[in-house]
Amino acid sequence: MYKYETHLHTNAASACASISGSETAIEFKKLGYTGIFVTDHFFRGNSNIPHNFPWINRINMFSRGYEEAKKTGDKIGLQVFFGWEETYDGQDFLIYGLDKQWMIEHPEMEYWTIKEQFQAVNDAGGMVIHAHPFRDRPYIPEIRLFPNYVNGVEIFNAKNNQDENDQAYMYAKKYNLPMTAGADNHHIPIVNSGIDVMKKFNSEKDYVNLIKNNLPKDLII
Repeated sequence: MYKYETHLHTNAASACASISGSETAIEFKKLGYTGIFVTDHFFRGNSNIPHNFPWINRINMFSRGYEEAKKTGDKIGLQVFFGWEETYDGQDFLIYGLDKQWMIEHPEMEYWTIKEQFQAVNDAGGMVIHAHPFRDRPYIPEIRLFPNYVNGVEIFNAKNNQDENDQAYMYAKKYNLPMTAGADNHHIPIVNSGIDVMKKFNSEKDYVNLIKNNLPKDLII
């Protein structure tokens, strides 16, 4: 089996993270992971990227955590893949299967609605996962569900409590949505979660294919 972490943050772009991209790669390698997806908070979330910089500068700054992790991962034998987490009034969505260049070419993405995001990401061959949909925190105004505008649901998030994860599981079951899991890691020590798969990924597209086609996988919970 090949072990992948699907949801993590670095201090290069996520204001709430304390771990660097390089440290992230090293720590997950120690835990026996095959690969990781760096999913820093995008500009409507808890981002530390200045909003008044030119778009290309902002994307370059946003990508530093991934690029640092990738550089270290290439040296130590850890696959590192690109993604991001977009936020809409406390509701978070993980995006996979697209790259930095695609982001540079789509400055309008900062203003998309949830529906527009889903359509654009899927049209480009990516996917949208509803992250921790039942998280109940003071900074989240209300829990909102969007079964028609996601490709899957993060039914286990290591930062959520059991009830929140159980509700996410029931939500995915009700709407027959593919399920995934993630640590939502921000710090050291690393939280152990993610997925186990039978076939090693070659790119982010393999994860997209796995979820969209609901192929076999084990969730690390």
